[in-house]
Amino acid sequence: MSARGPAPADGRPLPWLVPAVAMLALFYAVPVLDVARLAFSDATLVRAPEGWSLAALRALLADPALGQVLGTTLIFTAINVVALQVLGLAIALTVVRGEARGLRGMTAFRTLVLAAWVVPGIANGLIWQMLFDEAPYGTLNSMLGAVGLGPVAWLSDPNMALASATIANLWQGTAFSMIVFYAARRGIDPVLYEVAALDGASPWRTFRSITLPLLRTAIAVNTVLVSVQTLNTFDSILALTGGGPGRATEVLALFTFNTVFQNLDLAGGSVLALLLFAISMALAALVHGWLGRAPA
Repeated sequence: MSARGPAPADGRPLPWLVPAVAMLALFYAVPVLDVARLAFSDATLVRAPEGWSLAALRALLADPALGQVLGTTLIFTAINVVALQVLGLAIALTVVRGEARGLRGMTAFRTLVLAAWVVPGIANGLIWQMLFDEAPYGTLNSMLGAVGLGPVAWLSDPNMALASATIANLWQGTAFSMIVFYAARRGIDPVLYEVAALDGASPWRTFRSITLPLLRTAIAVNTVLVSVQTLNTFDSILALTGGGPGRATEVLALFTFNTVFQNLDLAGGSVLALLLFAISMALAALVHGWLGRAPA
């Protein structure tokens, strides 16, 4: 027997990879391939495909609503991703700092933030629909009226409707970003901060030179997760505005839902689902590329 011992099992990775690849194919590849099959058919929600063509794709490209929907999706996703990162990081750092100083109430504060995360999307939309009620006795308009400000058209004004949908999504989604950044921040060696304090580094310098670089991976991972999550958001918008007024809040996921379940166009919905999948994968690839260039 060689003095170096037996050869490592990972010298032949194929036997170990086959179960994992088969499981991924079962739960991910097969549904995607089935959606691709339906995208090149004439299937509807009430009739199986009878023929195969590019008609659904051509109809989608000719649909004048697609440009507006993609623009709304871009604005909604960009604002949410940036705001979710900033708010989640701010809350996480606040909790970590409070715990380090032994402040009471940090657990209750963290629980309060997490409570919004467990609310279903439909319920989230209904809650904010009541808060944004445009009647003078609506919750937010009543508060504005108490300080002498007029009622705001939260849901009937196209610009305000998108802002209202963004606020509702931020209220629910910030908790997830907070969890990611809280775990990553707790994983940083506290000795680094002790050395920075001995060197007289300011809080901003400590954040810029220690915290932010060491959170780079967490930021990249969170960017992918919240981007995909935001791109697939439709239930809270469905309950809040229904995509209106007009198409002011109709994002791509809601457009896909309406195409399938209102227009009964399963082929067209499959094309939109593939488009949504492609956008998500492209975002993930971009962030992975950025992460790959991270300094060692």
